Amino acid sequence: MFAEQPTLSSPSVSAAGQASSSWLKEARASIEAPGKYLATFVDGRVRVFELHAGWSRIGRAASADIRLDDPTVSRRHAVVVCTPEGELRVLDDRSMNGLTINGETVDWAPVVDGDELEIGRYALHVIETSGL
Repeated sequence: MFAEQPTLSSPSVSAAGQASSSWLKEARASIEAPGKYLATFVDGRVRVFELHAGWSRIGRAASADIRLDDPTVSRRHAVVVCTPEGELRVLDDRSMNGLTINGETVDWAPVVDGDELEIGRYALHVIETSGL
């Protein structure tokens, strides 16, 4: 149902909110297919995760679609939903450290291109693109 996503483990992550526009521009430029994505900068490199229709789980568990292997991330931390109408929403999945969007703690909220999700010590940026 969900495409396999890479695992991030023991990352060196800069503080959320201190995103460099250069790496984010690099992430946007690397995307060739239209769609919705999450991007982060970890261990000196850009990681981009494609979001598919339906639910994508983010967490530390091996079953997560986007696995963030760090103690600040709950096993089942958050869920990203791409609705049939094309809306993108994020749900805090009863995590221990909560979910923050653009610095505001939320339980269930819409997100759009340019929004920043803070999950544990990760800053994930929403990218919506029509591709190259």
